[in-house]
Amino acid sequence: MKLIVISGRSGSGKSTCLHVLEDIGYYCVDNLPASMLGTLTESVSNDLHPEFQEVAVSIDARNISEDLEKFPHIFENLDSNKIERQIIFLDADDNTLLKRFSETRRRHPLTSENLGLLEAIKKEKFLLAPIISLSNLTIDTSSLSLHQLRDIVKNRVTSKAGTGLSVQFQSFGFKHGVPVDADMVFDVRCLPNPYWVVQLRSLNGLDKEVADYLDSQHEVQDMYTDIKDFLTRWLPKFEANNRSYITIAIGCTGGQHRSVYLCEKLKLEFNTTSYNVQVRHKEIS
Repeated sequence: MKLIVISGRSGSGKSTCLHVLEDIGYYCVDNLPASMLGTLTESVSNDLHPEFQEVAVSIDARNISEDLEKFPHIFENLDSNKIERQIIFLDADDNTLLKRFSETRRRHPLTSENLGLLEAIKKEKFLLAPIISLSNLTIDTSSLSLHQLRDIVKNRVTSKAGTGLSVQFQSFGFKHGVPVDADMVFDVRCLPNPYWVVQLRSLNGLDKEVADYLDSQHEVQDMYTDIKDFLTRWLPKFEANNRSYITIAIGCTGGQHRSVYLCEKLKLEFNTTSYNVQVRHKEIS
């Protein structure tokens, strides 16, 4: 049986994530009391219920706070021989969550006469800390549309099911901020920048002209080789440690040329492995 726990702060996209999993065949339960997780899995993780071998549940701050504190104990006590367990945590920055609640005019589940919206948003992260500490995959939805979030969840959870580690190469621009959901970050701003070549400035790392230029730069090829060798050595260690997902962020100044080129080149390299390899270009998608 495969179990995915969906969690996150209110307004981060948990319902969208759960709907995606339901559409691809998961049996989904929203707002499950954490104390009932063991009972649910015991009742369906046997040969008598083959239709419930892929289950997704949403557990969030609407739970009893005492149950959230006990969540690590509850989760770790699930039978790992019968149940493949994963936790996906969705989040967004405070300002984005404030904006989403203002636009939808929905009530935050923790607000009250004595607790305003911003305070509720901050308190929610504290309450969910026991789940955050165990999460296999964190998705920052601050800059994602609903369609982009659906695609990310579908691709990362379902592509090449059963092949092991899901590796995502993500390009970004440092001037827009470092992705908070990255497991590793490589800074390639020291490399020759196609932006300063007039005929390449309006292009990006997906264009052949830019790729040809960067192919000819020795420093770029040295950086690529070093990152490739590092990942070749250490990704198997992460996989052996039961990691399901890993996000490798590569950043240049604007996220248009060097980082995009290197992500594409690494994707081609690691596509030849057993990993589920994906690429996302944060600034040009």
